[in-house]
Amino acid sequence: MRISAINLLLVGILLLNLFMLGTSRILALIQAAALQGVVLGVMPLLVGGHVSWNAGLIAIATVVLKGSVIPRMLRRALREAQIKREVEPLIGFVPTMLLGAAGTLFSIGFASGLPLEPQHRELLIVPASLSTVVTGFLLLTTRIKAITQAIGYLVLENGIFIFGMLLVDAMPFLVEVGVLLDVFVGIFVASIIIHHIHREFASLDTRRLASLKE
Repeated sequence: MRISAINLLLVGILLLNLFMLGTSRILALIQAAALQGVVLGVMPLLVGGHVSWNAGLIAIATVVLKGSVIPRMLRRALREAQIKREVEPLIGFVPTMLLGAAGTLFSIGFASGLPLEPQHRELLIVPASLSTVVTGFLLLTTRIKAITQAIGYLVLENGIFIFGMLLVDAMPFLVEVGVLLDVFVGIFVASIIIHHIHREFASLDTRRLASLKE
């Protein structure tokens, strides 16, 4: 039952990955990333097999930061930038979804050949982790809006966080907090950059940064 519940959550994360690659609406992208953060917050309670104070604190910190604080910062940046859609991606939305699906299939095949511990073989943690990293990388490299790229950074870190679930019993709590702090600082800095790009160039198209060249 526990394995089924974990895999169900991981399948939900994989579906959210495809949704984020296929949507042009940035607000929907932020909401999907927030939902993914909430799902990740539940996982430490299930993966460990028992509810410890360590797993509980990780879950609370994850839900608060990934599901609430960071999405609010991104929504505020979105309002200030007065944009709604990613209209000219470097690669179209359908091709990007196909790349994400191919990355997911590759992740499943690759994970099946890894020498995992017996308790981890039935879980989709490694495929979901690799697929989420691929999704974040695609958002970073195929989108031109700075705010979308900031979301890509968040999604990429989500993939690293999922992989960390394999070590939830052994990894010190401070390491998990350090990961969350890294992504919080990264998104905070990205929000500042987004604000200044919009103020100086009246656009969040990162291709405009080429005008800074001498």
